[in-house]
Amino acid sequence: MGTRSAIGILEGDTCKAVYCHWDGYLAHNGKILYHHYKDPEKLARLINYGFISSLGPEIGEKHDFNTRVEGVCTFYGRDRGETGVDPVTVDSAEQLFKEFDWCEYFYVMKDSVWYVSDSFGSPWQRLDTALIMDKLEE
Repeated sequence: MGTRSAIGILEGDTCKAVYCHWDGYLAHNGKILYHHYKDPEKLARLINYGFISSLGPEIGEKHDFNTRVEGVCTFYGRDRGETGVDPVTVDSAEQLFKEFDWCEYFYVMKDSVWYVSDSFGSPWQRLDTALIMDKLEE
C-alpha cells in the first residue's frame, strides 16, 4: 500500500492539486518537492499532467507505466492512458482535506514557499521546517 499524498499550488484563494500514490512521506515526496520543484512553473507543469503514481525529481517523457524510469515521474494519464485523473481545483488549501480525504500528506506551494500537513486537520507548517524536524527524529 502506498503512502498517499496531495500536491497543489495555491494562487489567491484557488488551489489546483493532484493525487500522488507512492511515497508521500516527508523523506521522499517532501524532499523531492522541496529540492526539485521550487520553481512554480515547473510545479504547474507537474500538476497539469494529472494524478501521479510515483514522483521523481524530473517530470520526464512518456514511458511504459510498468517500466518505470529512475528519477522520472510516472503519471496515470500520460504513462498508463487513464482518464478521469485530471488536476482538481478547490477553493482553498483546506478544501484539499475534503477532496483528497484518503491522503496521509498534503503539500501546497504558496508564494513560492512549500507547506505541508501530515494528516487530516493538522496545522500547515513550512516544508523546510518539517524536513528539519523529521531529520532530527531519525
